[in-house]
Amino acid sequence: MDGPGATELRPIDTDLLDALLHPQAATVAVVTTPGGPARRGRPALPPAGFTAASFTAVSLEPPVVSFCLASATVSWPAVARAEHVAVHLFAAGQQGAARALAAGRPDRFAAGPGWSPGPFGVPLVDGALAVLLCRVTHRVPAGDHAVVIAAPLALGGGRHGAPPLRDRGAFSAA
Repeated sequence: MDGPGATELRPIDTDLLDALLHPQAATVAVVTTPGGPARRGRPALPPAGFTAASFTAVSLEPPVVSFCLASATVSWPAVARAEHVAVHLFAAGQQGAARALAAGRPDRFAAGPGWSPGPFGVPLVDGALAVLLCRVTHRVPAGDHAVVIAAPLALGGGRHGAPPLRDRGAFSAA
């Protein structure tokens, strides 16, 4: 392509790619999954919770959602074994809870927000705008992440209000 207004394309540089994609604002989605008992030489896993790198509706008929998670995180072993997860769409004012669950500690629920065990042992975080209880159907490796595809089984609404947005790695009002 030549001429005025032509787009210059350059080889991928990961720092530049991160700078281009990071500013995209997104709804704060927190995923929780139960831990698991020790089995076949694998250690027991504590419940996991994390702020999803991305969350999206894939299909309405049948209902399917997806989220991404870096496979090097402390939450990945629990997600890799989980049959069920909960996706929480947080409300404004829950930034502290999102930060607690985004911390890189395996004991996130010990000092984190109020929560209770839900169906299948999935932790449910109190006060979310919406909660989707999902059955994991696929885990697709994608670079240093995995795309987790899940079928919503139940929907819960917590409260009304505007969701916070994650913008450039920080939380802001919608």
